[in-house]
Amino acid sequence: MAVGTGNIWRFPRIAGMWGGGTFLFALTVAVVIWAIPLLIAEFLLGRKSRLGNVGAFRDFMGEKYTWLGGWLAFCSLGIAFYYAVIAGWSFRYFVFSLSGAITPGVDGTALWEGFISNPGQTVLFHFIATVFTTAIIYRGIKGGIEKVINILLPSLFVLLTILAVRTLFMPDALVGLGYLFVPEWGALLSGRIWLEAFTQAAWSTGAGWGLLTVYAVYSRDGDDIGRNSSIIAFADVLAGLLAGTAILITVFSMAPSIGDAEAILEAGNVGLTFIYIVELLIEMPGGSILAIIFFLALSGAAVSSLTAMIELGATNLIDFGLDRKKAALIAGTFIFILGIPSAVWIDFLDNQDWVWGIGLLVNGLLVALAMRKYGVEKARSEVNQLSDIHIGKWWSYCINLFPAIFAIVFGWWVYQSIQWYPDDWWHPFEVFSTGTIIFQWGILAIITFFLNKFFNKNVRSGPMTDKSVKNTGEGRG
Repeated sequence: MAVGTGNIWRFPRIAGMWGGGTFLFALTVAVVIWAIPLLIAEFLLGRKSRLGNVGAFRDFMGEKYTWLGGWLAFCSLGIAFYYAVIAGWSFRYFVFSLSGAITPGVDGTALWEGFISNPGQTVLFHFIATVFTTAIIYRGIKGGIEKVINILLPSLFVLLTILAVRTLFMPDALVGLGYLFVPEWGALLSGRIWLEAFTQAAWSTGAGWGLLTVYAVYSRDGDDIGRNSSIIAFADVLAGLLAGTAILITVFSMAPSIGDAEAILEAGNVGLTFIYIVELLIEMPGGSILAIIFFLALSGAAVSSLTAMIELGATNLIDFGLDRKKAALIAGTFIFILGIPSAVWIDFLDNQDWVWGIGLLVNGLLVALAMRKYGVEKARSEVNQLSDIHIGKWWSYCINLFPAIFAIVFGWWVYQSIQWYPDDWWHPFEVFSTGTIIFQWGILAIITFFLNKFFNKNVRSGPMTDKSVKNTGEGRG
């Protein structure tokens, strides 16, 4: 669920740009007080209700607030629409690396622009990625998700480890490692580093996405909430560290100068991954093999996260009475169709990433509010009944402080977008404006609010509302 493309393309870039070891320290703090508390809360939502996001919010907050679960679910599906396109990019570059299109001297910019400007190609690979992942969901929890992810995720860590170890033998490896691990403690006084760390924790670990709520529906009674939530968060950081080691060493070893390397890190996620890494990796000894490994790892990371996103859609549809196979096909079809604009126009994809990526911060706030409405101490007591690890009052403090933390992080992103567009920040059709966020969030809020009665009437009862039902989640997979 958590390990995705952000671990491979965003984590190394942000860590390299914002203080290396200092950023890692700030990230660790953010994981402890933001990510893990939210993951624990999401786990409890799914485990206790045995329902997807819509039903879980109804049972925890009351029928008046069911629509908030709908908002959260649709926000995460908004990410799935364009994330499937990015998964398709990863698939395409894996095919490029296999076919020999990535060779020494390759012009990464020309290769990227030739692909991204061809809608036939981008839509085709978006379709392939969506069909491949939907097929996993179609086969169910044990026959599909568990079987595939049990192979995919360990393989991903093996591939990242191979890349990281290989790059350790590169010249100037210590320079890249220094950018990742050596702290600049004075930088801790910079608010920007803390904001970047909290943003990375929110977007990378899956905290607030609603994905863990869905997976927790199918969890076994003995699955430890506290331990599993902590493992998810720190394993996600480990994946980022492995990718960061490989990418930063590659950049600083192969770039002509330190200045060039720093410029590459500032090129953005797409520029770093699909242009510069392509050019740099292939020039290394054994570069053709390393390119195959890198894009196979990137594809695997994309599939692991996209699987959870499509499962989110399928589980919520199952709660409305559909069987799994029909729910999987409907979820996959809508994700493909609504992802086509992002496959055709990259500006549209950037806009959706901006709007719904920041929406994840709101999702986290909604999860925290659900715990507060339910009763934070009551929730903590129930978590401890379902955990071998005792969850102390620190969890309650974090949940209660969450609105203030949200206000700071979200406020920073709004301030930043206004600085980008001082005259047009209100414009609803500007790619990275505050106006486009308000416009699209507002539409979704109005739709889900007016669907509240429909949600309450049609979402099935779970064990929290129907005491005659003993639902362990089995049979729904």
